[in-house]
Amino acid sequence: MTLPLLSYPTSSQNQRVKGFEIPGDEQPRIFSTTLLLDAQELETLILAAYRRIFNEQQLLACHRDRFLESQLRSSQISVREFIRGLLLSESFRRLNYECSNNYRFVEMCVQRVLGRQVYDQRETLAWSIVLATEGIQGFVDGLLDSDEYMETFGEDIVPYQRRRILPQQSMGELPFERMPRYGNDHLDTLKALGNDFSGDRVISDGLPSEGIQKLGAVITIAGAVVLTSGVVAVILSWFGWIKI
Repeated sequence: MTLPLLSYPTSSQNQRVKGFEIPGDEQPRIFSTTLLLDAQELETLILAAYRRIFNEQQLLACHRDRFLESQLRSSQISVREFIRGLLLSESFRRLNYECSNNYRFVEMCVQRVLGRQVYDQRETLAWSIVLATEGIQGFVDGLLDSDEYMETFGEDIVPYQRRRILPQQSMGELPFERMPRYGNDHLDTLKALGNDFSGDRVISDGLPSEGIQKLGAVITIAGAVVLTSGVVAVILSWFGWIKI
């Protein structure tokens, strides 16, 4: 039996307030297949989709799905279905789901798919219930098939962070890319395995001792002196001043 989505209040956020400002350089660039795109423009759209779902830290060639890209290029699937395929890919599961708890994963997906922050803990709980009962497939389908996604991005637009910068504010909201991809619980696990993430750590593993470093410096200087002497001797022999 599928549980209905738990209701949650929609607090006032920037993307829920209509703006009348004239678009400028600070406005997000919208990538869409509404217009007929050439090969280069379509490649740019595909990279924008990867950047939105995987973020800059995970933009590697090994994470690209060439089959999905081929389907998008041949218009067999829409941008929404391409986003769905990326969210359900093995790379996204391994890099984002397996190293996060359900709450952190829900928050991250709402940011990347719906282009906004979660409203409150109740919304996080609501989507976490969907994730726990229906798995990643049901959770992703719930986000992409929601009225909010369809009204905002539809079938043809790559999701983007909505209204991050407002004209009357001196500083906009931080980009979602600034948020780490895993929570404190996974960080604690890495620290328990011996990893040091402190800002003042000294990386000294694998370096020779101080005595060996000094000995190496002496040998380097001595070798330089010998080499210089040999070069000087060869030059003097050219003028016949000495014989080698």
